[in-house]
Amino acid sequence: MKNKNIRYYTRRNLNQTKLEKFFSRISVTNLLILINVIVFIISLLLLAINENYIDYIALKPANILQGKFLWTFLTSMFMHGNFGHIFVNMISLFFIGNFVEKLIGRKRFFWFYIISGLVAGAFFVLLSLIFKADFSVYAVGASGAIFGLGGLLAILTPKLPVLVFFIIPMPMWLAMIFLLGVLWIVSVFAGLPIGNTAHLGGLLVGLIYGLYLRNKYKRKTKMLREYFS
Repeated sequence: MKNKNIRYYTRRNLNQTKLEKFFSRISVTNLLILINVIVFIISLLLLAINENYIDYIALKPANILQGKFLWTFLTSMFMHGNFGHIFVNMISLFFIGNFVEKLIGRKRFFWFYIISGLVAGAFFVLLSLIFKADFSVYAVGASGAIFGLGGLLAILTPKLPVLVFFIIPMPMWLAMIFLLGVLWIVSVFAGLPIGNTAHLGGLLVGLIYGLYLRNKYKRKTKMLREYFS
């Protein structure tokens, strides 16, 4: 009986070790991308069955202000409106996320990403209340968290060259200002439903955390800025 138990625990430990090795080889960024894709597919199926299911996964100020569907602060981060929306966000997350993950580490990156997305959602709801916007507008997507990553890089590696819209070369600090401004202008004049307040919230989290890291690790962040100058 003892031998059987030993074999059982040995196999279980071996399986756990293999699982840990598997996840250690995959970046957190790529896992987040995979989750986004899976949630996108599931949301399409759910909405095809019943459009009212959107309240269960998308962030809606009217629901939050009534104390309903509070978990949508999290689920909305992984839901996207259409294929173009998720494609652009995941391409951005792949390049920016993997870079940031290497700079600050897997665990720190994961929690920073989640917090940036949650604060972005909170900004969306709060500013909707302050400016008395339409409370029935939904917010979905990873862009709030991605703006957080961009804000962090704007502090840690401000001169890092990036391609805005995959075409226009700019230093990272200017790219974040340019993107936020252009998206705001487009949403106003074209009437497109872009979550600008969520982008702003995520960006502020990135800037604040970047300043914290720069002050705490002055030597390392100085070397980093000089390397990418």
